[in-house]
Amino acid sequence: MDKLARSDLMSLEDYSARREAFRQEVMAHKNRRILQVGPNVRLFFEDRLTIQYQVQEMLRAERIFEAEGIEEELAAYNPLVPDGENLKATMLIEFPDVEERKRWLGQLVGIEDRTFVQVEGHERVYAIADEDLERDTPEKTSAVHFLRFELGPRAAADLKGGAAVHVGIDHDNYSHILSPVPANSRDALAADMA
Repeated sequence: MDKLARSDLMSLEDYSARREAFRQEVMAHKNRRILQVGPNVRLFFEDRLTIQYQVQEMLRAERIFEAEGIEEELAAYNPLVPDGENLKATMLIEFPDVEERKRWLGQLVGIEDRTFVQVEGHERVYAIADEDLERDTPEKTSAVHFLRFELGPRAAADLKGGAAVHVGIDHDNYSHILSPVPANSRDALAADMA
């Protein structure tokens, strides 16, 4: 999947005019890419369109229109675009109650490293997490993590060819699996493969 370039982005003026329609398009697209793993973890599988939306929103919010600033945003967000043999996801650990969330984040240290994708017929592929910066301490994990799942060429080809996929977490304090991933979401993930 190609990374985003400045030429792929709308100007602030064009984006302002098209924002609502583009947002609706992206939200419909994104809904197929959100997987709930157990009651408290959601994985948002990113792709070129979801990242374009995030960049456009950041440029709008920060009123960035100069080439240098746009290139900085692209450099920050392009690593979240899958490259054809991997999947990339934003992991959200969600507990509505603040005190409960604090308690659980202390019990879920390392959860990002125990999150996996498994294409049918292949071994589990555990996430490579938070490559941009460390997001947890020995005392607690972060509520947000960025994950990369390196499937490799054979698993990627099988996923693209229609193989079932399973997503799960096997942490000592949080063990859940979505098996198999619903067909519409599986198809969305398969589209990320070269």
